[in-house]
Amino acid sequence: MSTVPLRITTDLEHGGRWTSLRAGDREWLWRGEAWGREAVAPGDAFVDAGGLEECVPTVRGAPDHGDAWTRRWYREGESDRVDGERFSLTRRIRCAGVRAEADYTLTADPGFRFVWAAHALLALSERAVLCAEPGVSTRLYPEAGPLLSEPWPAGAPWLEGEWPAPHGLRLDRFGPDDGTAVGAIVAGDRACVHDGPEDRLSLSLQAEGLPVSVALWRNLGGWPEQGPYRSTGVEPMLGRVFDLAEAGDGDAACVPASGEVAWRLTVTADCGCP
Repeated sequence: MSTVPLRITTDLEHGGRWTSLRAGDREWLWRGEAWGREAVAPGDAFVDAGGLEECVPTVRGAPDHGDAWTRRWYREGESDRVDGERFSLTRRIRCAGVRAEADYTLTADPGFRFVWAAHALLALSERAVLCAEPGVSTRLYPEAGPLLSEPWPAGAPWLEGEWPAPHGLRLDRFGPDDGTAVGAIVAGDRACVHDGPEDRLSLSLQAEGLPVSVALWRNLGGWPEQGPYRSTGVEPMLGRVFDLAEAGDGDAACVPASGEVAWRLTVTADCGCP
């Protein structure tokens, strides 16, 4: 069991991005080499600088990766706040030993639907393994089509299968670069990463009455088309779709009559797995 405390660093001026998630000498967050992250404005195309981006009210679709990552955040007491076009989001991060908690409150008009993702791009080795509950529903997205033995149904936004190998595609191991990129959404409120015999990271959501999931982005040098690189994301989510425009019943969070939605992200440096 790990006893190494977690430390988190954020950049409020540039989208509230988590720039470091460190346990002792282990830095868990990947850092990209994309140029222009510090100069973005609302509505701009996503700049993949790594770290953990706060994506809300969508991930894919418009605005690209949401309306929070391009905006300046502000410190208010012990919390951070960002004001989007149709919502305000506050976040309070607390670290205590091997455990960190981030409490969120989104304020908007009742009926406002949204997806939120802790878009965490992790620095993982080829031996890293992702653990989630076996058999849970997992949505594969169209970029996985060339890797399947069956043709992708025309017009289907996703295919549903069971973790860890929906439609025969094994997703729990990252492995070496092979020129592929796959996005998937795994139902459930928790996932953990094992990277070698000692390094473990658990991410979980506490969000009563809200749809929760964990998104996986396994880019092993298959994206983008020009200048592909490796990036691996494990992203706790409210909602079960990347693009809010594709959300059906139960696929997105919805602001109730109170005008507020609250949830917690918990990160630990020890997952409790065997």
